[in-house]
Amino acid sequence: MKKRILAALLCAAMMLTATGCNVKTKDDVTGGSTSSSETTSESTTASGDKVTIKLLTTSANETDANVIRDQLTKAGFNVELNMQPDYSSSQAQEAAGNFDIEISGWTTVTGNPDYAVKSLFKTGGDYNKSPVADSEIDALIEQAGTETPEEYVSTYAEFEKKLVEENAYIVPLYTSYKAQAVNTTVLVPESVHISKSRSMKWEDIEFVDSSKNETDPLLLTQTLSTLTSLDPIKGNDGSINMLNTNMYVRLVNLTDDDQITSEDSLSYNHAIAEGNQEYYFILRDDVNFAKVENKQAVDSGEMVGAEDVVFSLERAKDSNSVPEHRTYTLHESMDTIEIVTDLAALDAQKVSGSDTTVRAALEEGLATPISELVADKTAVDNAAGKYQVVKVTTKEPFPQVLNYLAHQSAGVVSKNQVESINTWDVATYDRNTDIGYGDQSVVTEGSTYDNHLMASGPYILLYKNDYEVVFQANPAYMPGTDSAPRIKNITVKFIADNDAALSALRSGEVHCLYSVPETKYDTVESDPNLQLTKIEANSVSYMIFNLREGSQMNNVTLRKAVLAAINQEDLIAVHAGQKLPAYSTLSPLVDTGNKLVYEEGKAQELLAQYQAEIAG
Repeated sequence: MKKRILAALLCAAMMLTATGCNVKTKDDVTGGSTSSSETTSESTTASGDKVTIKLLTTSANETDANVIRDQLTKAGFNVELNMQPDYSSSQAQEAAGNFDIEISGWTTVTGNPDYAVKSLFKTGGDYNKSPVADSEIDALIEQAGTETPEEYVSTYAEFEKKLVEENAYIVPLYTSYKAQAVNTTVLVPESVHISKSRSMKWEDIEFVDSSKNETDPLLLTQTLSTLTSLDPIKGNDGSINMLNTNMYVRLVNLTDDDQITSEDSLSYNHAIAEGNQEYYFILRDDVNFAKVENKQAVDSGEMVGAEDVVFSLERAKDSNSVPEHRTYTLHESMDTIEIVTDLAALDAQKVSGSDTTVRAALEEGLATPISELVADKTAVDNAAGKYQVVKVTTKEPFPQVLNYLAHQSAGVVSKNQVESINTWDVATYDRNTDIGYGDQSVVTEGSTYDNHLMASGPYILLYKNDYEVVFQANPAYMPGTDSAPRIKNITVKFIADNDAALSALRSGEVHCLYSVPETKYDTVESDPNLQLTKIEANSVSYMIFNLREGSQMNNVTLRKAVLAAINQEDLIAVHAGQKLPAYSTLSPLVDTGNKLVYEEGKAQELLAQYQAEIAG
């Protein structure tokens, strides 16, 4: 049966490719000129009584678009496919409102459900493209944000029901896998982590021949060669996520399966106080900032302290702290960040849901108990019991703030160094003349090279060129502990094409491929020198509706008809089973128990109901 379905869908795809699509181009929408190679004709309107809906997507989603088009046609719709060549062209079509439904996707890079819903579905959200504007949806998102993981499952389950089944604001398609490939003749495979949310963790990676850890470079790859910024708050994209994750330490981290941990972070321990609004972190004193001299990493002699944490988080939550701030919405839940010097305050506070004091929670496992809290990092001496504690207070109870503090944008920078570089006024900043901390020009070989970076994490960037970016281990990052970097030198090569990157892995030009497309799983698994590791990712594909004023998709019955027409099993089949069912963008994160069940004939019933409604 599956073979027959697959054959039929492939035939439909071939017919679609042969006939092409008559859609508006980006230039048609924006008023620009159109080249002779672009199509400018309008979409045709179906004759008869069929409801016509426009499906917007990019050529990268052609397989999914063909399946969805076939399913909607079977349900009784007339489908106009608006397939754009790339993301920017698709966004132009979206901005022009030239769609009824659009294939979209979301990856929750922070590992927490709030990030998977607030920007997408809350009224006024950054990525609320439909837009959805529903007070009940808003209230449930806000309520879940105040709750602990044990409490929010039922709230998110109710949210999902209203989002999908009651209102059909989205049409879930599937969730994906995340896969990486490792050359096991070169690297110890167990040392190369694959995480649902956290980017690749470099410090644990080891060569099979441990004698090479100090001499040979670890060779990695990424697609983008233009780096948005090495200032962690100024970028949240594929050009810098992996790089900044390894260059700046954070107050907490995420485990491979998205649990909050203090392991390998700047904190020995962390604690949530009663009320879920105050968060405490006790800092370690064995992390210094690294700097670059003569293209080598050296210990700056400056400890990473509470002053730097407060400075870093204050600027992270302030949209006006730097020009082109791209991550402040992740940190806007924080109200105050302060250094705690009153030891009695830690004794007076209880841990949320426990009789344990915050002090006892912070002291757990410490070699020396706390005898004094100090404000000045030069007075810190953990061995003598002198520590620094940072307290973060959120505007409302919000336990998920910890996930945002584990994100690369919450990386700790040097207060002294950043203030010495960013001397210009933000309001009058000119990107052509004013150099900001982390500007890629200062690390690019040539006349502009003047590396001013100071890294608090396990590695620091030495230099970059058109072909690669080179890092070296921070010699003062937790030396003598299991968290210290194993391999000294790392080179990240810029390889834009996935096939070329896989060829480089197979030939030994790189040692690990962080992201392997599902179409290449068989190639990796057939190579005796490679090991493929695959986990369920936080990526969800789904469709949104055009809910702008005047759109026919504002009718809930029509939206439900579209939702009922989609059978996820067909989509999973054409991806050779390398996808998983989805209910919403929460599906990889929270087990709400909600499942979408396809019912034969349901779409036709709802479509007939809609036509009766509009007929009067």
